[in-house]
Amino acid sequence: MEPVTVGVIGIVALLASLGMGVSIGLAFILVSFATVLLLMGFDPAISFLGQTMYHSIASPNWCSIPLFILMGAFAAVAGFGKAIYDGLYKLTRRWPGSLAVATCFGSAIFGAISGSSLANTAIFGKLVLPEMDRYKYDRSFAAACVASAGTFANMIPPSINFVIFALFTEQSIARLFAAGVIPGIFTALVYAASIFIRVKRNPHLAPEAEVHGKLSFREKIECYKKMMPIGLVILVTFGGIYGGVFSPTEAAAAGCLITLIVGWFQGSIKKFGDLREPLRESANTTAMLFIINVGALFFSRFFALTDIPTELAMLVQGWDVPRWVILFGILVVYFLLGMIMVEIGIYALTLPIFMPIILSLGYDPIWFGVVVLKLSEIAAITPPVGLNVYMAKAVAGKNVSLEEIFRGIWPFCLCDIIVLIVLILFPQLSLWLPNLLMGN
Repeated sequence: MEPVTVGVIGIVALLASLGMGVSIGLAFILVSFATVLLLMGFDPAISFLGQTMYHSIASPNWCSIPLFILMGAFAAVAGFGKAIYDGLYKLTRRWPGSLAVATCFGSAIFGAISGSSLANTAIFGKLVLPEMDRYKYDRSFAAACVASAGTFANMIPPSINFVIFALFTEQSIARLFAAGVIPGIFTALVYAASIFIRVKRNPHLAPEAEVHGKLSFREKIECYKKMMPIGLVILVTFGGIYGGVFSPTEAAAAGCLITLIVGWFQGSIKKFGDLREPLRESANTTAMLFIINVGALFFSRFFALTDIPTELAMLVQGWDVPRWVILFGILVVYFLLGMIMVEIGIYALTLPIFMPIILSLGYDPIWFGVVVLKLSEIAAITPPVGLNVYMAKAVAGKNVSLEEIFRGIWPFCLCDIIVLIVLILFPQLSLWLPNLLMGN
């Protein structure tokens, strides 16, 4: 059977398996093994699977994923999220919708050590939703704000999705991390501006009852002191990477250690028992991700054997259309897949096909990674998957329905689309910082 035919059969079988509810990691492994069996026979298929499993775990870069997950879990136990939120709320409390604005900026800052949008959503949901209820914020608006702001961890380093994208495309993790900083901050600013305008026009969204006086200089210093620990972690982690002291994996380990030490000195972590839950949570998350990664990499390697990526790249090069038309088509595919699949599955299914096309069209792969992750942020809050929305619902409980959260999501989704358009029109927003830190 022709390799291209086998590749098409593999894609159809994978989509059918996912449609029948087979777990994504298992679906990747079963479909890939069956199709490699057709191409190469039983013994080569077993060998191919074994090599993929080994390289999925043995590669030093993969080790950064559990370490960044653990760093975020330690930060949550150490109370970093609460410290950030308390400090930012005092600094922004005179603004309309100050609780929501503090949530946006707090999620952006905490995203710099959590690496997980679901963790961001859960932590800030527990912190801010009771306060928003106390001030009688619109529940749909409040829960949607928490779910949307949680996505900042997708873009702001150390994003787990950036690590996975880098490993699938053989790009620099450090360059991708640097490329996500300005888009992440820009998104937070756009969200804050949107909240400010919406609350000004409709005060019922955020009817804060108390009138606060202006903060004194000493009070402002106290607010900044509360956020100093996370500044230390960011300085050690990313200063080490871009100063040439650490690799990304070593930086993740150093970040874990600093977070643990700070938590111990602050008294948030007093005994080993305090670490059991973050260790268990990190192990569970890592195991789940690695099973999906093994299957996704296996599928990606099988797909390379089918010659489909090369054939498509050559076909696209022969089309007499502007290159932005092809890019637009690729982005639409990502947008639609994001509504029904998790990010790792999308990367494994699409990057072997699209990356050769993107490179052949002359687009920068680092910029493309930022655009893809922005689409992942949109996917995290749009139905029917919208995992961040489901997490916000789990935290909010019976106070708000899933339908109400999705209804409140669309203004934030519009902000993301505006940012996406700006990132496409002005690639230097993504590329300026990595080029500055690491050269062209």
